[in-house]
Amino acid sequence: MNLLKTFVKPMLLGGAVAALTFLSACGGGGGDDAGTPVLPMPAVVAPVDMVITHKIRITTSMGVIELGLDNTHAPVTTANFLKYTTEGFYNGTVFHRVIKDFMSQGGGFTRTASGLVAKTTTSAPIKLESNVGLRNQRGTIAMARTSVADSATAQFFINAKDNAGLNYRDANAVDVNGYAVFGKVLTGMDVVDQINSVATANEIPTVDVTIIKVEEFK
Repeated sequence: MNLLKTFVKPMLLGGAVAALTFLSACGGGGGDDAGTPVLPMPAVVAPVDMVITHKIRITTSMGVIELGLDNTHAPVTTANFLKYTTEGFYNGTVFHRVIKDFMSQGGGFTRTASGLVAKTTTSAPIKLESNVGLRNQRGTIAMARTSVADSATAQFFINAKDNAGLNYRDANAVDVNGYAVFGKVLTGMDVVDQINSVATANEIPTVDVTIIKVEEFK
C-alpha cells in the first residue's frame, strides 16, 4: 500500500519543488524542432470569501464534524464530494493518514482483518479546482490527489493549520498545481484537532478513527 500516491509529504517539499521547476522549464526553445511549446500557467486568482451552499455532517468514532461546502467557487469538487456522500461511499472508511499540525486524510480506505484496504469503486477523476480563490487554511477541506493534477477521486483531507504551501503556485508550493479547497469546518474543530493528535506509525493512526457516516443536512 503506497499512501504517498494520494498526497505529497511535506518533507519532500524541497525535492518536489525542484523537480517541478525543472519540468516546467523543459520544452519550448526555437527552431523547427522545438516541440510543443510550454504554455504559461494562469495568473493566481485573488482570495475569495467562501460561500456556503451545502452542509455536511461527518460522524466519526471521535465525534461529529460539520462542514460547509462551496459549490459557487468549486462546483466540480463539491458535486464530486456530494456524489460520494449520497452513495454512502465514505461510510465505514477511516482516516488513514495523519500528520500532526499539518493535515488528516481520509475517505479511501477501510480496515479489514488483513489491514487497510483501498476502496476501488471510485468514479472518474475530476478536474483540479485549485485556482479559484479558496486557500488551504486551518479547518478547510480539500481533495487529495496523485502527482497528476486532474486525478482526485474520493480521498480528502482537513487542514490542521494554514498550509500556504498547498495553494496554487505558492512560493513554497509542494506542487505548483496546488490542492483544491472546497469547504470548511463549521463546527467540530475540536474533533478535527483530536484526530490530528492521535498516535501514528508511519503516518497511519495506531488506533482507527472511523468515519461512521457522512450525510448532507439543511
